[in-house]
Amino acid sequence: MWYVYILQSIKDGNMYIGMTNDLRKRFNSHNNGENFSTQSRHPFILLYYEAHRNKHDAAQREKFLKTGWGKNWIYRTLKNQLFSQKVERTSRKK
Repeated sequence: MWYVYILQSIKDGNMYIGMTNDLRKRFNSHNNGENFSTQSRHPFILLYYEAHRNKHDAAQREKFLKTGWGKNWIYRTLKNQLFSQKVERTSRKK
């Protein structure tokens, strides 16, 4: 199985979207600061994940979730779980 997952940084409230075939190992590596792209933002909480039978489908879903439409879907789907924590609706910096 391949997993697409969404993490939220406890440190800055921003989200990270990724994919892996070992969700537990990947989550731990993010929280241990072993990933360059997230090492300055750990620790994380796992907000959401979904399983896919093959890598191609997971990659397509990850790609979609990183688009504006995908970020809007994430915001609408997870907004009730986020309480007052910060979640960016788009990836653009102001």
